[in-house]
Amino acid sequence: MNRYESQVKSQKVYKIRLKKGDLVMVRAGKYKGQTGKITAAHPRQNKVTVDGINIVKRHIKPDRAHPQGAILELTKPIWVSKVGIVEPTSKKPSRIGYKVDATGVKTRLYKVGGKEIKK
Repeated sequence: MNRYESQVKSQKVYKIRLKKGDLVMVRAGKYKGQTGKITAAHPRQNKVTVDGINIVKRHIKPDRAHPQGAILELTKPIWVSKVGIVEPTSKKPSRIGYKVDATGVKTRLYKVGGKEIKK
């Protein structure tokens, strides 16, 4: 267990309203304005991994898989607060709200238009 994992274990689990497969737009930082699909959610870290966003290069020492060593491009997680789900009609980032039906079914809504988010 490395230093980072020990910090993660002591943290609380954050409520992430975004789900795997959601199309999101980056609202702040180096990748501002770019869009991508969520490939993984990390509730303990309060981060999500977005395809094509926050790509870093990892230098690998020579081993059996890479006899000459390698430079791999990895997609690292980004803070949830920096991304927003893309509302399909306006193509702008939105926040997510919830609505509970009379039957008790909970559905996600776009805060911008008030429309339901399709599963």
